[in-house]
Amino acid sequence: MKLKIKKGDTVQVIAGSQKGKKGTITNIIKDTNRAVVEGINIRKKHMKPTNNNPGGIVEIEAPLHMSNLSLLDPKSGKPTRVGYREEKGVKVRYSKKSNEIIK
Repeated sequence: MKLKIKKGDTVQVIAGSQKGKKGTITNIIKDTNRAVVEGINIRKKHMKPTNNNPGGIVEIEAPLHMSNLSLLDPKSGKPTRVGYREEKGVKVRYSKKSNEIIK
């Protein structure tokens, strides 16, 4: 499956308990179609002390399914769908809402 959202994109959560929150994608897990979004879906994890880690309760960002994320339009900042087209021989992503090219 072709993923239309990439690392570094600004997205908004459109479903679930985190609905309406915005953030930047920090990691994508292609096998399970999930993405880790900065500052969203924070979970607490109990860590055992190691040489590198003092241990205790650590907050981590858990992955969200891609179907619950929508890319934000570069012009208006609202959620939009993504399309592909060719410009000057190069395939580019564009916003279906404003027809603006997504970097």
